[in-house]
Amino acid sequence: MSISPVHAAPGQQPDMTVLAALTPEALAACLTRELRDATAPDAATPEREEAVAIFRRYLGRYQADVRNRFERYELKGAASAKLIAAFTDVMLRAIIDLAIRANPGLHGAGGVPVSGLSGFAVAATGGYGRGMLAPFSDIDLLFLIGDDVGERVHPLIEYVLYFLWDLGLKVGHATRTISECIDEATKDTTVRTALLDARLLMGDMAFFAMFEARYILASVEAGPAGFIHDKRSERLERHRRFGDSPYLVEPNIKEGRGGLRDMQTLYWMCRNTFGTRHVKDLLAPEFIWMGLLTEQEAARARRSWDFLWTLRLHLHYVAGRAEERLTFDMQPVIGARMGYTRHGRQNGVERFMRHYFLTAREVMRLTHVLEPAVLRQAQGPVAHAAKPDDAMREAGFTLLDGQILPDRGVSFDQDPIKMMQILDWARLRRRPLHPLARHQLIRWERRATALRDDPEAARIFLDLLCGEIPQEEQRPRRRRASAVAAAVAAEETTPAYSAAYGSHPPSGHSHWLHILNETGIFGRLIPDWARIVGQMQFDTYHVFTVDEHTIEAVRILDEVVAGRMADEIPIAYDLIKDLQSRCALYMAVLLHDVAKGRGGDHSEIGAEIAAELCPRLGMSGEETETVSWLVLHHLLLSHTAFQRDIDDPKTILDVADIVQSPERLRLLLLLTIVDMRAVSPRVWNAWKATLLRELYVRVAEVLAGGLATTERDVRVRHAKDTAAEILTEEGVSRRDIDRFLGLGYAGYWLSFDYETHSRHARLIREADRRDSPLTVEVLPLPARGVTEVTVYTVDVPGLFSKIAGALALAGASIVDARIHTMTHGMALDTFWIQDTSGQAYEETHRLARLSSLIEQGLSGQIDIEAEIAQAGFGHMPMRMRAIHVPPRVVVDNGVSNTHTVIEINGRDRPGLLHDVTQAMSRESLQIASAHITTYGVRAVDVFYVKDMFGLKITDKKRLEEIRVSLLAGLKEAEAEASAMAQARYSGS
Repeated sequence: MSISPVHAAPGQQPDMTVLAALTPEALAACLTRELRDATAPDAATPEREEAVAIFRRYLGRYQADVRNRFERYELKGAASAKLIAAFTDVMLRAIIDLAIRANPGLHGAGGVPVSGLSGFAVAATGGYGRGMLAPFSDIDLLFLIGDDVGERVHPLIEYVLYFLWDLGLKVGHATRTISECIDEATKDTTVRTALLDARLLMGDMAFFAMFEARYILASVEAGPAGFIHDKRSERLERHRRFGDSPYLVEPNIKEGRGGLRDMQTLYWMCRNTFGTRHVKDLLAPEFIWMGLLTEQEAARARRSWDFLWTLRLHLHYVAGRAEERLTFDMQPVIGARMGYTRHGRQNGVERFMRHYFLTAREVMRLTHVLEPAVLRQAQGPVAHAAKPDDAMREAGFTLLDGQILPDRGVSFDQDPIKMMQILDWARLRRRPLHPLARHQLIRWERRATALRDDPEAARIFLDLLCGEIPQEEQRPRRRRASAVAAAVAAEETTPAYSAAYGSHPPSGHSHWLHILNETGIFGRLIPDWARIVGQMQFDTYHVFTVDEHTIEAVRILDEVVAGRMADEIPIAYDLIKDLQSRCALYMAVLLHDVAKGRGGDHSEIGAEIAAELCPRLGMSGEETETVSWLVLHHLLLSHTAFQRDIDDPKTILDVADIVQSPERLRLLLLLTIVDMRAVSPRVWNAWKATLLRELYVRVAEVLAGGLATTERDVRVRHAKDTAAEILTEEGVSRRDIDRFLGLGYAGYWLSFDYETHSRHARLIREADRRDSPLTVEVLPLPARGVTEVTVYTVDVPGLFSKIAGALALAGASIVDARIHTMTHGMALDTFWIQDTSGQAYEETHRLARLSSLIEQGLSGQIDIEAEIAQAGFGHMPMRMRAIHVPPRVVVDNGVSNTHTVIEINGRDRPGLLHDVTQAMSRESLQIASAHITTYGVRAVDVFYVKDMFGLKITDKKRLEEIRVSLLAGLKEAEAEASAMAQARYSGS
């Protein structure tokens, strides 16, 4: 429903006394009077254009009125949606009445009211039928016709629809007989759902009552089971489309998990199962007296419902359209409109999003509590369900429908350890938790604070986190063995779980962590965890909130341990086989981000938290030290592999000096892999796997006592000897071999493998034979997820910048680069690139375009700078531009013994690398290698450089001059690109 306030024309001013306190009744009175006054004495209706103008004026007036009251906080979201629907009812009734009077064939000379039309009714359906309408939502209408009135009412229906379209409204409509409605509802669950909320607007009341009766009868005959199955399947597919997790940092508040549609799905299930007479509203008190919800749960559901509706209306009003996705650019605006401001270290948008995620969790809790009760009502008790044995009853638990729950008389309030024990029993018996058990866990989660120093609670928590996953039912520890035989006998003929209500055998540690988190027990047991629940980082790199990311990392580790990700992460599968400190690794995964959002270095704070928490959970001193160390250094390998030159011996020695132990190296690599993979499937790729594997192998070689890293001359000599052997086997003359061996400096020989050396020798020979000033070779390496681009040409200042610019124009992202000037003055530069999806270039036409653009750029046929300037931020969506990425330049002389290392942080955009390297060229810096990493919209480019004389820069004043110059250039280039993109966006 669009908003288009229109001022009244002269002589057509509405009664402002009435409009000062606009209500649906007042609107009806105003419309009636204005339409009457605009009608000529000898006419039944006003002129159509005049009638449309009157309706358009009042449409804009009431829409503006609702928006004004909503934005002044006089109305909440749900109340505003109901008021919009009520005003729309008045408008539609007036339009239908106008249509009746405009069609003489529908009434006698004296005029007949619309309700007198036998066999015809107009009904609201869908969300509008429920009496709620968002500002830009469709108006769903059902024109219900009798079998013998179709032709007679078609002009009326057309009049109504065209009138609504002239007003600029979006209308969803259907014209059906009662039998057609029933038939369509039987075949299509979507139609059945829409008709579930059908509400009479105008027409034959008896005829509409007949429709309702037949619809209810058809629903009873069909039974609720099929409808519920279809709605659950529909929900599952919807979650797949819009995100299986409720903790996505750009959620769809309507269709995503934990959103409005999930609450509506519950309402439809209940309304279909318990009958339309008993369930008129999801938040109605009937849910309390029917025993489905407690008063507290009903109150939380009402708060969630109203929060989501308020959020939805803000989204519509800010976007000016039916927008349901809470994107990065919307989040600060909506958060500010809803009153969220900075509090301590947490800014307003993060506080706002945390409230949203906690609300989504509340919706999931409501689903866990309410849906199983509906299913049991619809499907009845499970046949042949397992029965509890004596040991289970002695522990205070029982089974209902094959699912575990507390026995009568067991109180989580009085005996809070039972909350952990029921999870222990469920894990070892491979039993799903009964919804009533979840209900009780949620209700009494605050009592878990009493378990923080309880040894048994700590033991169970560790088992839930990292205990062996039982493949068959087991008996919990600390139970008498006397009932084991009876337990086995009682259940050996029954299935290990019940799938009747969609329950599945619990598997994986993440399953239990999700339960602990969703019930709230996790945060009560470990207060530090509570601080990251719903905690988001306002960037485009992280897909999940911190707590969800952490649990996802545990799930990935489970997959690695089980060998189910051997194809995707083969190195992790190999490492896990010989792992000794399994529990320490799981705990490190759990705690690696626990200190996020506190300010300062979250690795250091997290290590301190681990050192304090692990002993309380019963971990040994050695395990505690390992966990704390892993948390402290959990970014070491990724930082080194992606932002440092691992061909530099000092890089490897520095990492080896920190790690010191092969076991710790294995643990750290596994933690790094699962952490990256849990951020998003898109973050992990073959190239990053290659870099991490190479770093791991080189550090492991040093830790094993190898001398390959320390004896540089030995390694160079070995590389030359191997290259000579390979070239000899290929039939290359001794003269050409000696010439090639004399071309490369030591750094060149240590940067590539033997096959690449052989390929370079062939490339150089061919170029020299043709006397070619420029040779470009592209080689896809799909196993490593990159394409290698080799450029052999005369070395000139700014060469790197021009190549980087040409690659940017091709849409390629440089992930690594090696720059070598040979002894005869030619440059042999190698770039490893990926396409926009993070994959290698493989298609022939794309490879040819890469070569062509580089050749054109270096030969001056295209103006790279002009083309780059045109690209700017143009391809970056507005939602990405909302993320602030402050430019930063860091100069570090301690990382390498031979080079100065410059780290550039800035917003990723087309041509960033070109601009940065061009600025370096102006500072007379020689680039030896470049290492490029992106984290969402933030790029981190690291360069190993020397001065124009080939020496490491040591003068502090000169280093500061370089830093300031690069930072100024970075800010200037970014401002220009941003301004150009903004102009382009405004022009569109």
